[in-house]
Amino acid sequence: MRHLLLCALWLPALAAADIYRWTDAQGGVHFGERPERGATQVEVKPQVVERDAATRAREERLERLQEARRQEQAQASADTAQRLAKREQSCRQLRNQLASIGGDRRYFSRDSKGEAHYYSSAEIDAARRTLSEQVASHCS
Repeated sequence: MRHLLLCALWLPALAAADIYRWTDAQGGVHFGERPERGATQVEVKPQVVERDAATRAREERLERLQEARRQEQAQASADTAQRLAKREQSCRQLRNQLASIGGDRRYFSRDSKGEAHYYSSAEIDAARRTLSEQVASHCS
C-alpha cells in the first residue's frame, strides 16, 4: 500500500518532466531528463492524429456491425427466454395432469353420443406412465 501511495505522489512529477537536448563532442544529438552542459529545453507537444475519411467510414461500419451483433444477441436472448417460458408452462400442465390422475377417483370420457366411457385401472396406469415419461423427458 505504501508503494502505491508513493507512486501516486510521484506520478504528477513524472508527467511534468522536462526534456533536454544537447550535442556531444562527436556531433551526436542526445535527449534526456537531466540538463547537460549546453543543453536546451525542448517543448514536447502531443501529436494530434487526424483520421481520414476512409478511416472514419471504416469506424462507422465497425460500429454498425457491432450494433447489429448486439441486437442479434438481444433477440437470441429474448427468443431463448420465450422458449424457456413455453417449456415451463408445458411442464406445469403435464405435472398438473399427472397430479390429477391419482387416488381412487374414476375417470371417464364422453363419446360422440354423450355417453360416458369409464377408464379401467390399466388405462389409468398407462396414462400415468405416459405423463411421467413426458415430464421426465421434457422437464428435467
